[in-house]
Amino acid sequence: MERDAPQWLEVGDGAERRRLAVLTQDGTAAPVVWLGGFRSDMRATKAEALAQWAAEARRAFIRFDYAGHGESAEPGEHGRDFARWTLSHWLDDALTVIAARCQQPPILVGSSMGGWIALLAARRLLGTALAPAGLVLIAPAVDFSEELMWAQMPEAIRQTIMRDGVWMRPSEYSPEPTPITRALIEDGRRHLMFGGEIRTGCPVHILQGMQDPDVPWRHALRLVEHLSGDPVVLTLVKDGDHRLSTAQDILRLQAAVAGLATAP
Repeated sequence: MERDAPQWLEVGDGAERRRLAVLTQDGTAAPVVWLGGFRSDMRATKAEALAQWAAEARRAFIRFDYAGHGESAEPGEHGRDFARWTLSHWLDDALTVIAARCQQPPILVGSSMGGWIALLAARRLLGTALAPAGLVLIAPAVDFSEELMWAQMPEAIRQTIMRDGVWMRPSEYSPEPTPITRALIEDGRRHLMFGGEIRTGCPVHILQGMQDPDVPWRHALRLVEHLSGDPVVLTLVKDGDHRLSTAQDILRLQAAVAGLATAP
């Protein structure tokens, strides 16, 4: 089946100017915005499943690829474009898409790194006309660059990153390694959320696998503790992995989004 062609959105200025690939489905009520994970893309399994749900429910649905990801990546040497960007850029990408495509408060659905970006976007939008109506977070990798990368790395890898500016990390999800840059680690420290209360101003539903090797389920419990002022539902999937992409996982995700979408 032929894929829908994306629309294009310009972000940034000068050397940081970039084009984002965006897919938009028309619908009613609060738009659902998909925020993908680190090195993932907007046509991955969970995003496609939500697109199908949105079409059937006639809900507006927006998804996009961050700079260096998927169809937003510039052609050339593998990984080269991806390594140019950091969390600050990807957060700006998300905020730009929300501002350009949402006419009313969105429901943000963030997977892994997208969960961190959803929380950062909610904090930035709090008190504005586009403050989110709800968040669904799938294995939210809050503070991942520091807590789940840097703090877990052997000293030799840390030295490589500091000396060379990059370490090529083998990936379980791709035949190509992932560049972990010094810029990514240092920029991530500007956005750390643990250590103080996290406020979203909206209901939050977290889906977390207990067999997740990348984002431990206790990381999700820690997030719940920091969301002390928001209504939070945490769903722990005993045999769930990081992707949470089985047929039953997809049904849980669709139900979580539908639950927020129908909330008064």
